[in-house]
Amino acid sequence: MRPDWDDYFIELMNTVATRATCDRGKSGCIIVKDKQIIATGYVGSPSGLPHCDDVGHLMKQVIDDDGTVRQHCMRTIHAEQNAICQAAKHGIPLEGSTLYCKMEPCRVCAMLIISCGIKKVVAKSRYHAAEETREMFKIAGVEMRVIDDAIENYDNQ
Repeated sequence: MRPDWDDYFIELMNTVATRATCDRGKSGCIIVKDKQIIATGYVGSPSGLPHCDDVGHLMKQVIDDDGTVRQHCMRTIHAEQNAICQAAKHGIPLEGSTLYCKMEPCRVCAMLIISCGIKKVVAKSRYHAAEETREMFKIAGVEMRVIDDAIENYDNQ
């Protein structure tokens, strides 16, 4: 059966994620406008800096508002950030585009998405800390669709 556009781009996003250089968060992102891919990104260190796959993780302890303690790798940038940076680096405007990602964007990614004019986000799954993202998107008029209601979890949270 032929996939609809969202399923098609989510599957391509999964392929982009295979380039990720942090094995904890194999995440990818595709930004699309008029059914054409205009930028991609994956979880990885900024250009020229060491990758988790080569030198290990740079783990920091994060405490959620509810007191939950998690481990977060700080060596990499998120797939959404990477895709937005790639578009900026090549002078590609993102106004009115759709972003496809592995899970609901974090708060920082959500602010970048809003600021660069992306109008729709399609996430494969939920993110444990996306309440602020959902609220910001609602206020800013960014449509969000989550395909699978399951919450994405990392090893060693």
